[in-house]
Amino acid sequence: MKMKKVMALVLAGMMTVSLAACGGKDTTPASDSSADNTNTETTTPADESNTGDDATADETPAAELSGNLTIWTLAVDLEDMGKKFAEENPGVTVDTTVIAPADYPTKVDAAIGGGDTSVDIIVGEPQMLQSMFEAGYFEDLNQAPYNAQDYADKIVDYVWEVGQDADGIQRAISYQITPAGFYYRRDIAQEVFGTDDPEEIGKLFADYDTIIETGKTLKEKGYRIFASDAETNYFSGDSAWVVDGKLNVSQSRYDYMDMVVALYQNDLTAYAAQWTAPWYQGMSGPVPILSADIMWGDWGENEEGVTNLNVWDAENFNANVGNYTDQEAEVFAYGLPAWGVLTMRDNVGETSGKWGVCSGPAYGFGGGTFIGISSLSENKELAWEFIKWATLNENTADWWIEFSQGDTVSLIPALEKHADDGNEIYGGQHLYSFWLEQAEGIDYSKVTQYDTAIGDAWGQACTAVKEGTKSKEEAVNEFYDSVAATYPDLIIER
Repeated sequence: MKMKKVMALVLAGMMTVSLAACGGKDTTPASDSSADNTNTETTTPADESNTGDDATADETPAAELSGNLTIWTLAVDLEDMGKKFAEENPGVTVDTTVIAPADYPTKVDAAIGGGDTSVDIIVGEPQMLQSMFEAGYFEDLNQAPYNAQDYADKIVDYVWEVGQDADGIQRAISYQITPAGFYYRRDIAQEVFGTDDPEEIGKLFADYDTIIETGKTLKEKGYRIFASDAETNYFSGDSAWVVDGKLNVSQSRYDYMDMVVALYQNDLTAYAAQWTAPWYQGMSGPVPILSADIMWGDWGENEEGVTNLNVWDAENFNANVGNYTDQEAEVFAYGLPAWGVLTMRDNVGETSGKWGVCSGPAYGFGGGTFIGISSLSENKELAWEFIKWATLNENTADWWIEFSQGDTVSLIPALEKHADDGNEIYGGQHLYSFWLEQAEGIDYSKVTQYDTAIGDAWGQACTAVKEGTKSKEEAVNEFYDSVAATYPDLIIER
């Protein structure tokens, strides 16, 4: 069973990275953007009949661009963007290779680190960027002829900062923002709390203690606040893990741990692990309530010959879940970044129009695809034109908003232009203005190169306490031991 659980967690982690990178599950109806669509190559020749949108003062006219552009990406979004760029520029051919997120850093390291000059555009997610910057894989975009700093005021601040190396040199730019919020059922909110107003519902998630009380109120009415306690990961503490070379475990981290334990041990969630079949099912209606042992049990047949559940396989799950429980409940909320609008869009079914989005107890974000030029590219000028087109062009932003059916762009003029656009899945809520407000609250100075490893270790401690395998003191001490072993140069005061 332990091996099955480990494998499932690995799969969940890979799925999380993939979804964060590409903006959700099946983000575009025009292409297959599932997690399996990896290691594929698309060659897009120019369409002579399409000269594209009118150029702005910051753009090179389409007719002047020519050549072949090679893109390596972990997000299928760039496959669609490459096709559109080629359509708008008759002299350009775009070759796009989509690589599985788990394999992407290794492949880039082997190629660029090995001196490959054939790749022009490379990308990265926030957690992998700094190591790629330090390795020298990304071109300096502050230098001429790029002069990227001339465009700094056009992109949401935190996104601009993510694309900078430790010395403040711009190396990459993203076309999207990914602040986090809580997606909640408006109909359930009206029934239980008497209002579905996003500002009022946001008060029910204002802090960790309030979330517990909200969960208890919902359970009394027959609902579960979240599909799983992992819904709160994006709001796990509004402080930096490392300050001036010293490990910083703020009180908010302990408060978060206490909340996760309370959610789990008081049965306030549906115990539907993220990205599993029951997790998605909770978006469209009632979800079966399963114990953790059943959720992570061995797959195959048990001793009685009854097929065990495989929560990662929707067909298996739906066919066999009735053997394990007749209890079910509807889920009130999901914690996801802005790209969650696309995940929800594809899974809400008959609950479409019954959702809203509100703020959480802290500003957080997750994922995002950052585009840069390979330092070894022999087509840097054309690569820069693509980056400007993908991230700094308002016409492109308008197209992407429509084509992706709701992805949230990082270009401020476009966000302001679409501020009053209503999303019908969310009761007509003006999501672009909401996400811009949330993004403006993100303090990227609190993000450090240590976050992934330390955050994972803290998550393991939370899991140990909530499942009762360790006391809080034991789990925290093990956390300190893990951080000390991983980062021996950090100052650690227990």
